Amino acid sequence: MKMLLLALSIPLLAIVNLVVGSVAIPLQEVWNIIIGRGSESEVWTNIVLNTRLPQTLTAMACGAGLSVAGLEMQTVFHNPLAGPSVLGVSSAASLGVAFVVLLSGSLGTRVLAPFGVVGNTALVLAAIVGALAVMTLIVWLSQKVKGNATLLIVGVMIGYIATAIIGVLKYFSSEEDIRAYVIWGLGSFARVTGGQIYVFVSLMALLCPMSLLLSKSLNMLLLGEHYAANLGLNIRRARMLIISSAGVLTAITTAYCGPIMFLGLAVPHISRGIFQTANHRTLLPATLLSGMSLALACNLVARMPGMEGALPINSVTALIGAPVALTILLKRR
Repeated sequence: MKMLLLALSIPLLAIVNLVVGSVAIPLQEVWNIIIGRGSESEVWTNIVLNTRLPQTLTAMACGAGLSVAGLEMQTVFHNPLAGPSVLGVSSAASLGVAFVVLLSGSLGTRVLAPFGVVGNTALVLAAIVGALAVMTLIVWLSQKVKGNATLLIVGVMIGYIATAIIGVLKYFSSEEDIRAYVIWGLGSFARVTGGQIYVFVSLMALLCPMSLLLSKSLNMLLLGEHYAANLGLNIRRARMLIISSAGVLTAITTAYCGPIMFLGLAVPHISRGIFQTANHRTLLPATLLSGMSLALACNLVARMPGMEGALPINSVTALIGAPVALTILLKRR
């Protein structure tokens, strides 16, 4: 019943995201636009198809991907504070973007600073290259390092190194390029536009269900590595697959949306609190649906009616997610 209500909340919130905003559009008009009948107002059609619908789909895909990645990280490292960025993948993606944005002024190609169509594509590619490079290193190390704690420390150190290099790049960059990078770092569901939305949503629609196949390995890892090994689980292989899954999900969402914080950390706890279970056969789909629902709610708050612009999505995810997660954790003691 809980799973059904959670699933029903997603289309409901998606509809509200399409209707509500700085410009109120009647539900019937939104429906006509979505099914292709068109609308009396070209402005409404443009707002729905080019702004609100891509934002809604992006929020759903991003929320699902980061939430599943967070659950996988918390399970494999036995750490309730672990999140998608714990292995330095997000930091590496940010470093890739920093090279493109902060060096663009130095190289005399300021077309990337305001983020045009070409600029967005360059940012996505740079973020993916940076994130996948570090993820490859982490996966290789996971085969060499036995302890999860050591791997966790390596990821944190990679994050520090990336942050240090970004700091050096900022020092030698122009104010315009630094501002562009800071805006990217705030995260946004509105950045994915045009043909990119189909690529992003298709990738997440493929990868998130594939993560559900890891539920058996995740359940066995909950028992402890020695017990899981006695049950026949190949620990190194399982850890590599789980880290790869979480790393790819984090890399793609960071590349397209920027470093979205807190969803991956809070949503797994929210799902555990709602369903009162540690079984990943339930937790994985529950976390996926909860992530989509919370991301849609955050996107709605970020562009509240009466506001011409939109709030930084990272501020909204923290303001909404933190109290909810804290309340559930305190109830569970």
